[in-house]
Amino acid sequence: MMLEIDGEHSGIRFSACHFIPRHEKCSRLHGHSYILRLRVDGDIGENGMIMDFVSLKKELRKFVDEFDHRTLLPGKSDIVKITDDGDSYDVICDSKRYVFPKSDVVILDVPTTTAEEMTKMMVNRMVNDIEFPKNVRSISIGMDEERGQTAWYTLEV
Repeated sequence: MMLEIDGEHSGIRFSACHFIPRHEKCSRLHGHSYILRLRVDGDIGENGMIMDFVSLKKELRKFVDEFDHRTLLPGKSDIVKITDDGDSYDVICDSKRYVFPKSDVVILDVPTTTAEEMTKMMVNRMVNDIEFPKNVRSISIGMDEERGQTAWYTLEV
């Protein structure tokens, strides 16, 4: 059995900008209005549910609060070099140089800020932050970059 949270209808969305190094088009700084989705696969527990929606939505909204209206940078990249300059980050990628105020940036624990890498990071963080009941088999997070364009990552728990 599966439960699902559709961020489009639940208001679990954020806007952010990023770039993907060495990509023909996406290497330019650009933004998306992301929508988060979540699926939990498992058996019905003693309380008649797979799991309570409340704790799951709360965790998804933490990502929204952290990422909304920010520039997302890859903290584990071999290509993107990020230097802390006090009040700002100096970012060099190939022949491009950006300077961002620290308050406008989130450095993610990913090698690149693709939807695939970001959903993987989110699932791993969620599994570390929430104690899932024993009846839960897997958790999946999907993230729409544009409607009809969703990356999913699933982890067996």
